[in-house]
Amino acid sequence: MEYKAFEHLVRRLELDSNASPEAFRRKVFAISLAAYAILFGLLAGLLALFVMLVHWAIESHRAFAMIKTGLAGLFLLSLIFVVLRVMLMRLDAPVGRELSRDEAPKLFDILDKLYGKLKGPRIEHVLITDDYNAAIVQHARFGLFGGYRNYLLLGLPFLLGSTPKEMLSVLAHEYGHLCGDHGKGSARIYRQRRLFVAMYQHLESSADDNVLSAAIVRALKHFFPYYSAYTFVLSRQDEYEADRTAVEMAGHTATANVLVRSRLLGDWIARDFWPSMYENADRLERPPFMPFASMRMAIKVNYDEWATKKALDAAWAARSDLDDTHPCLRERLDAMEMAPDMPPPVETSAADVMLASGVGKRLEAELDQDWWEVNSRGWVHRFRQVKTSRARIVELSASPLAKLSVQDLMELATLKLEFEETAGAKPALVELMKRAGGPYPRASLMYGRVLVAEGDRRGVDHLREAALNEPRLLEEAAQRGYQFLLERDGEAVANRWWGSIVPQDETA
Repeated sequence: MEYKAFEHLVRRLELDSNASPEAFRRKVFAISLAAYAILFGLLAGLLALFVMLVHWAIESHRAFAMIKTGLAGLFLLSLIFVVLRVMLMRLDAPVGRELSRDEAPKLFDILDKLYGKLKGPRIEHVLITDDYNAAIVQHARFGLFGGYRNYLLLGLPFLLGSTPKEMLSVLAHEYGHLCGDHGKGSARIYRQRRLFVAMYQHLESSADDNVLSAAIVRALKHFFPYYSAYTFVLSRQDEYEADRTAVEMAGHTATANVLVRSRLLGDWIARDFWPSMYENADRLERPPFMPFASMRMAIKVNYDEWATKKALDAAWAARSDLDDTHPCLRERLDAMEMAPDMPPPVETSAADVMLASGVGKRLEAELDQDWWEVNSRGWVHRFRQVKTSRARIVELSASPLAKLSVQDLMELATLKLEFEETAGAKPALVELMKRAGGPYPRASLMYGRVLVAEGDRRGVDHLREAALNEPRLLEEAAQRGYQFLLERDGEAVANRWWGSIVPQDETA
């Protein structure tokens, strides 16, 4: 099914779900049962056929028939093994640092209260992770045959950047996915969805390996998009149910605040905090500070950078898409009848309250050590590369441009583009493009990139020249020029320019 058709199906099913939630939920349960029936029916059919062959061979009393039947039986056994392997396929267990009750007594007290209030299953493992997120994961040890263990994943950055009341809301939201009649049924479907998606992708990747995998993929190709669309919509509707649980346990204000905060702060951490951290490798052989030990202060000190009206307006304007079962911020707050207010600065974090004394610092140190073990080699390599490259820039810049070779001019421009301000590369590129022996498509591409970054319309002419003289540069040049003209002159102008340089068979 094409993406547009799938998107249309999802939008239609969302209307059906909103109009009659219970009827839609029953449809999803029926489709989920059908998915089970397909796999177990296939297994039962193969087993039945194998038994029939064995019975026929025994009854025939003919050696040749028994040999043929034995060979067919071996083939059937291999097919049965493939089906069982798919059905028993396990997803990787969540990874993180196990947190004990002694290390987080108040956190576990909250979980105990949630167990008693919401009547849900126990959480066997609480894991601290290094990302800005919180989640409940049910891990199946035996594939479709169950053996589930419940994992609560809490990102240390999330604990450092949230208030205790907001963290209560998050815990109630995540635990709410497992509780109540809706929660238990939806949790089963969510587990099944994760497994079925993984199994379908596994079968697709191995379709060329054996006849059965190819046959199963062909059989599921028409069913699976509908299964995926129905379960996707149910998962999205369950987010609203979980939000209502969060409101019940922590209140409207805390729930709305953490939704806004997680969006704005999460974007800032990904967009600014981590890039700024890695930029230090350009000038220092070791980090000036470690990321997790500094994150608490960074979140607080940079409040005015991430908690801005511009960022909130952008988050509010974003719409739900098919890449995430979570509804967009606007839809979730509208469902709670809450306005998108700016969350206040965090004076006392959830980590300060829910973790025992000294545990937060210990976790920061452990995550910092793990981070440096993973990144130290790349960090040092980057530092030495930058140091060598800057020395080379000084060496090349010591000679007049007119005396540099074509290769030296290209090297100088490339290094300046990467390690200095982009405008610094312009003189070398201009000199290069004047040299005999041209055209120089890569220099044209680089010069066009610099000009369009400066808002200069002449840049698209150089991008065109690069695309027309070097087919390998066509895609990058076309995309950069199209995006520039789209933002500057509108879609019609951008489309005409695209059509003037991209062959028609590539635009069809």
